[in-house]
Amino acid sequence: MYIPPAFRDDDHESLSATIRAARLATLVTATAEGPLATPLPLFLDETEGEHGVIYGHVAKANPQWRAPPLGEGLAIFMGPDAYVTPAWYQTKQETGKVVPTWNYVAVHAYGPVEFFEDADRLLDVVTRLTNLHEGGLASSWAVSDAPMDFIQAQLKGIVGLRMPITRLEGKRKMSQNRNAADRAGVASGLAASDRPSDREVAPLIPS
Repeated sequence: MYIPPAFRDDDHESLSATIRAARLATLVTATAEGPLATPLPLFLDETEGEHGVIYGHVAKANPQWRAPPLGEGLAIFMGPDAYVTPAWYQTKQETGKVVPTWNYVAVHAYGPVEFFEDADRLLDVVTRLTNLHEGGLASSWAVSDAPMDFIQAQLKGIVGLRMPITRLEGKRKMSQNRNAADRAGVASGLAASDRPSDREVAPLIPS
């Protein structure tokens, strides 16, 4: 990922927070047949390894797990993002020398990808993933709510993945390259937007 110095995020807690907050990631592997990518809910186990371990699962019918990865895999986690119109910049009024851009948060996690079919490991992964996303719901569901023979049959249709993180790249592009007046204009414009996603980005703009 191309990361200009002004946008680089090297803070481990910030990177982990982005990973934890992302509800859907993208797993990319290079293979002899070309790159393969799958959108997946993934979770981070921070108790394992130096940078943590990524877990998830793919459908057994998905060809990605059958194609041996060439080198490390890549998991892409996206945070808040928003379009930035030049109309919000004070510089537009002063010189007119402005163009649109996009503000966003992204984390790229790299590591060796292991696919596995062991039923006990799969049950652990789906249970942890389910608990993560069911947590906080007024009416939640647990894997144990379903008959075990049904769950065991369902596990036969998926393949687990484990990716120990070897390195992380973080990018937090929030108009840091603009002057204070332009940044204030961006924050104000996003805060007043009809889009909830825009309003989520607004407080991330540095003052």
